[in-house]
Amino acid sequence: MLSVPCLLVCAMVSPQPSAPVQDRIEIRVPGTAVPFELARCPAGSIESAEKHSPAEIDALWVLTTEVTWDLYDIYVYKLDEPEESTSADAVSRPSKPYVPPDRGFGHDGYPAIGMTRKAAEGFCEWLSLKSGLDVRLPTQHEWVYLASGGTGDSFCRGISIDTLDQFAWFQGNSEHTTHPVGQKKPNDFGLYDVHGNAAEWVLTDTRRPYAMGGGYRDSAEDSTAISSQRQVSAWNQSDPQIPKSQWWLADCSWVGFRFVINATEESDTRLKELRHE
Repeated sequence: MLSVPCLLVCAMVSPQPSAPVQDRIEIRVPGTAVPFELARCPAGSIESAEKHSPAEIDALWVLTTEVTWDLYDIYVYKLDEPEESTSADAVSRPSKPYVPPDRGFGHDGYPAIGMTRKAAEGFCEWLSLKSGLDVRLPTQHEWVYLASGGTGDSFCRGISIDTLDQFAWFQGNSEHTTHPVGQKKPNDFGLYDVHGNAAEWVLTDTRRPYAMGGGYRDSAEDSTAISSQRQVSAWNQSDPQIPKSQWWLADCSWVGFRFVINATEESDTRLKELRHE
């Protein structure tokens, strides 16, 4: 795995790190029995050496854990569609994986791993259509802000290299495997596993996809809010297909994702509707 320095050098501009999570809500994918929880994280700003100006972060609804197989399987295997349905898909879906996608680590409650960023974006498009919400991957600035609890530092307040075991699955405690999400302590925004377990895809302006936060195989030093990994050819080297799969990474067992939704009056209203549907 190739680790590269984060594209950002971040510092807090607005005094937001102690701001509490304003709300939490649990909803289900329409037409399924699979729930997921979102936390409403406050707006703030971080300073980027890349842009030489503060990056303003809007208030966001954020998935409190990494996307699990329970949720991702619905998208991959079309579990939201009646068996007798012959209608065309509204969005493109991944091909069926040709190797066990969970790598034998565990399935129910475990983070979904090994998908390309294109597949993660496809999931967001699918969930947007299913829910009536604008679901997307976070930008790199947003991810750093969220993972750090608004500080823009390597860790949220109260988290350090010495206390990381309480908050993350990483090289020092993971036993070379992912773990069910939400078992460790959350950060100040109520988000679990932002350090370790699975690194997480983000949106960037660069051509190569980047994942943030480190995974179960990374050291504590490489599992920070500003740790990044750039996808390289080795992540899909053993894929026998020509061209190689645009959906799955045959040699990458440590990357997953979580999604965000801009917190607006419209999205707040729609989430309340979904809670009662």
